[in-house]
Amino acid sequence: MERVMPTIIEVAAMARVSTATVSRVLSQPDRVAEPTRDRVLAVVRELGYAPNVAARTLRTLRAAKILLTVPDISNPFFASVIRGAEEAARDAGYAVVLGDTRHDPEVEDQYAAMLSRREVDGMIFLGHRLPESLRVVVSRDGAPIVNGCEYSPELGVSGVYIDNEAAATDMMEHLIALGHHDIGLVTGPPISPLTHHRQSAAMLTAARHGIADRVHVHVGDYSAQSGFEQTQALLARGVSAIFCFSDEMAFGAISAVAAAGMSCPDDVSVAGFDDLPLARFYQPALTTIAQPKAQIGRKAVELLMETLRRDETGIQQVTLPHELLVRGSTAAYRG
Repeated sequence: MERVMPTIIEVAAMARVSTATVSRVLSQPDRVAEPTRDRVLAVVRELGYAPNVAARTLRTLRAAKILLTVPDISNPFFASVIRGAEEAARDAGYAVVLGDTRHDPEVEDQYAAMLSRREVDGMIFLGHRLPESLRVVVSRDGAPIVNGCEYSPELGVSGVYIDNEAAATDMMEHLIALGHHDIGLVTGPPISPLTHHRQSAAMLTAARHGIADRVHVHVGDYSAQSGFEQTQALLARGVSAIFCFSDEMAFGAISAVAAAGMSCPDDVSVAGFDDLPLARFYQPALTTIAQPKAQIGRKAVELLMETLRRDETGIQQVTLPHELLVRGSTAAYRG
């Protein structure tokens, strides 16, 4: 005979409390007086009651899932970050719920509501914007929220990233050492802290070498199409080197150089940022900044697990190493 599962009404009646109190004990135990909480939990154990969302413990409702949101899932940079995060989460006994926010604040808030409803235990967001609905959560110590890839102290959460200023400095020093003085920058959206850090470091490096007035800044959106379009405009300015703030834009830049009847790197050097898997196989192979993408994902999950276990309740900022990879797309200035 099939066993009939107990209901929340039966638990409430046996514990002499309301169904709302039972729900609160399972979802927000800290808000219930200890004697009442212990009585309800004792009945839950006796009856074998479990809510619709399976709980791993009786002290607190645990979904055994974490939410990972990305601003653009079509960007191949995020694939390696996601894989690293998924591997670390699986090792910790968690599943990953993936959300593509498409840079839309409304969609970001929709996904963030999953944390508020406790459908997930914690959240990692890869991007620069903290959903508005989570600002109250972040104001409390030990909020189960971690940022990946972009550093901004205003976010008020733990984060994992590289030193974007140092990385941009390394690339500019490389181009200038090759004799390039007329340099184009194809940046990301100005609203992103990542763009600000890379651009400010690039301009400071140019200023140290006395060529700041010969650096031309054009705004892209990290896509190959924007790299192609902005490079067309930069070629009209007579630049001899172009530093794109993503490999995707650099691929577009190289295509634009070829479309203009020029050669990379003989006529124009092109450099990228990220070291996507295609970068070393592109023609010419792309000079770029390598980010430890999978490690960013793994470390973000590790920080989140520490918060969930209460091993660490303070904000942690982790800076991972980057590497300048010099390949065939950059060469000495040939005048």
